[in-house]
This record gives sequence, C-alpha cells and structure tokens, in this order.
Amino acid sequence: MNRFSRRARLATTLTVLGTALGAFASTGTATAATSQLNGEWAPFTRCPVNAPAMLAADGQVQTPQCVVSTSAGGSVKLGNTTVTTGRTDLQMGVVQNSDGTSTVVSPSAGAIIADSATVPGGLLGLMCPSNVPAVTAICEQITNSSLNKITATVESVGTPTGFDQTAGIVTGEPIVSLPVRIHLQNPFLGGNCYIGTKSNPIVLRPQNLNYPEFGMTFFKGDGTLADDGDMSRINLTGATQNDSTFAVPGASGCGLGLFGLIDAAVNLKTGLPSAAGKNNITLNDTQTYLAGLNAPGTAAPDAGKVLARNWNSAVK
Repeated sequence: MNRFSRRARLATTLTVLGTALGAFASTGTATAATSQLNGEWAPFTRCPVNAPAMLAADGQVQTPQCVVSTSAGGSVKLGNTTVTTGRTDLQMGVVQNSDGTSTVVSPSAGAIIADSATVPGGLLGLMCPSNVPAVTAICEQITNSSLNKITATVESVGTPTGFDQTAGIVTGEPIVSLPVRIHLQNPFLGGNCYIGTKSNPIVLRPQNLNYPEFGMTFFKGDGTLADDGDMSRINLTGATQNDSTFAVPGASGCGLGLFGLIDAAVNLKTGLPSAAGKNNITLNDTQTYLAGLNAPGTAAPDAGKVLARNWNSAVK
C-alpha cells in the first residue's frame, strides 16, 4: 500500500504540473492591505509616500510622484502555453531626478498585485478521466478533495526600474521593467515551487501598442477637485500594452524532495526555459495615473513631506 501511495503521489504531481502554468494568467499576489482615499487620490491606494526615499525628495533636484496602472485582463504566452490574464494592479512611487533619470520606490507588499484564482477543474480537470489504472485510482480519490486545488501567484521579486514617464504617452517604448516570479501551489508541490527566482526573475517591459487617451485634473491636497489646487493628476487611459521581449526561466524548487523530477516535468510540459521572443503578454484597456505637486519647487526642500501629508489627509 505504501509503495502504491508513493507512486500515485508522484504520478499525480507529474501530471498536474504539466499544465499548472495555466493558472498564471488569472492569478496574482495575495491582496495587500490597501487604503481608501478621497477624490482624485482614489486610485493611489498603495503609493509608498511614507518611504524614506519619497520623504527625502526636495522638489528641486528630486521630485516625488505616485504612479498606478491597472488592467482588467488580457493574455499571456509563456513557453508553449497561452492563457487569459486576470486583473493586475501596479503601484509605485517615483522620484524624478534633475538629470532625467528616475528612481522607483515599491510599496511594502510589492509593486504588483492581482486577483487570486485557482486552476479551473484542479487536478480533475487536468488529468481525469484517464485510461491508466493508477491515474484512474487517483482521480477517484481526489473528487471533492482539497488536494484537487491548484493555485498560482505572481509575485514581485524586487523594485521596478527604468520608469519612463514619456513612454507612457507614446507607443513602442518600454515604460518600466518589472521583475516577477510565479509561485505554483498545491500540497504535492511543497512550498517553494517557482517559475523564476529572486536572482533570475521574469522581467516584463510593457509598452503601449496604441496612444492612450490623455486627460489632466487639478485637486487639493485632500483629493477634492479644484482648478486652483496644488496637486495634479495625469490620466492615460484605454491603451493596450504588450511585451514580447522577455525570457522565462525554468521552474525550480518543486516537489517534496524528489531530486528535480518535478522541476523537469514542469519544464518539459510548458516548454521552459523559454528564450526572449517566444513569450508574450498583452494587457487590455490599461488605466494609468500619475499624481504629484503642481509646483514642487515651491515646497522645497520638503516636497516629499508635503506629498505624504496630502496623501495621508485623503485617507478615509
């Protein structure tokens, strides 16, 4: 009996991992704690205004901003697997430097979060029914079982870099570089099964495929619309964003001490690692907003502190 159980467990794991990547597109990091904000501040629920680098921005050499970009969905191709994406939410602080460069500051829970989801059908949807007796026996055992559930989570694994505000207005230019990894979760996988790692992440560089709609509003520090407000918000909406330049590393850390067999199964079934040019991500109907002080120089040397005070005054 013990021998059968061990073999059955290995068979289950090898089968499910073949298409576990299908969960990636509709999942994301666990929902982070967010604030509710008034008026024009409403989209900026996770802006790290209280981070030291933001507070230190003086308004002359360094100008602080809040940036958010969301998409309700799209599609992603990793290796030989193409699936539909769920909602994504990118938020970050940006310090614009006087030399034309920028420094990105991540929220404490990471720059990217997305709606969590499970793989439709779980193990049953991926491997049942089967004409292999051992697999059939497993299928009979996991009906309505928590062991049938598979989830995947997209995690930020470092601070975004290379933010280009101008690229958000035009087409064909990378807007920002986003390092991520994908956490595959099921009891058979152990707790450390990832596609991409902190040291070797998937790096996404989205760019606009079409020009976004441009708008601008002015508001008071607490978020109330006002033509004479000391804050402004740039609104870039309706663009489709895409990246086909990123490489995808192989999976690692999967399985319960089975000497890389599970890693190999994931990579074989999903065509990983996959070189740049063979992968693609599309985000539909992106909504991007940038908020900052109208005249940051007038708040020098405390522009970062003023931005933080205004943001915090808008928290409901």
